[in-house]
Amino acid sequence: MDDKPGLRERKKLRTRAAISDAAIALFLEHGFNQVSVAQVAEAAEVSKRTLFAYFPTKEELVVHRLADHEAESARVVRTRPPGTSPLSALRGHFLAGLQERDPITGLNDHPMVLRLTRMIDDAPTLLARMDRFKAGAERALADALRETADLPELTARLAAVQIVSVQWTLSRENAARLAGGESADARHPGAVADAEQGFALLEHGLGSLAPRR
Repeated sequence: MDDKPGLRERKKLRTRAAISDAAIALFLEHGFNQVSVAQVAEAAEVSKRTLFAYFPTKEELVVHRLADHEAESARVVRTRPPGTSPLSALRGHFLAGLQERDPITGLNDHPMVLRLTRMIDDAPTLLARMDRFKAGAERALADALRETADLPELTARLAAVQIVSVQWTLSRENAARLAGGESADARHPGAVADAEQGFALLEHGLGSLAPRR
C-alpha cells in the first residue's frame, strides 16, 4: 500500500515526460505555430484532456523544461554560505554555469539547445511566456533578498529586477553569438568577461560610467 503513491507519482512523471518529448519533437520538425495540441496528444498517445491536465497551455509544453530555473537565483541566495553576499553568490553561480555550459546561461551549442532557442525566438507567444518566466524569477529573488538580507520590500524588488535583467541580457548575448555560428568554447572567455562587467556594474552602480567625449 505504501508504494502506491510513489508508483502513481512516477507514472505521472513518465506521462508528463512522454507528452513533452512528443511535443518538442513535433515543434522542432514542423514549427511551434504549425503544430496543434491535438497533434501533440495523438503523438503522445493521450487524450487532449489528459494533455491539458499536465500542461494548461501549449506554451507550457516548452517552457516547463526551464521551470526549475525560475527560482534558481532565489535558491542560490537562500543557500549561500555564511558571510557571502547575495551578489557574490549569484556571480559565482553564473560563472560556474558558464564553465559547465549550462543552457540557461546561453552558452551551450548542443544542436538541440540551439534549435530550441531558435524556435522560442521565432514564436511570439513563447517569447511572451518567457517574459512571464523572467518576471517570476524577479519576484522569487526579491522574496529571497528580503527574507535573507533583511532588505526593505522596495529595495529588494529594485535589486532583483536589476540582477535578473543582467543575467538575462548576458544569457541572450551568449545565445545570439552561438546562433551566429560561434562555438561555446570560443565564446567562453568573452562570456566570462561580459559577466564580470555585468556583475561589477551591479556591485558598483553606474556612477563610474564616464561620459563620451
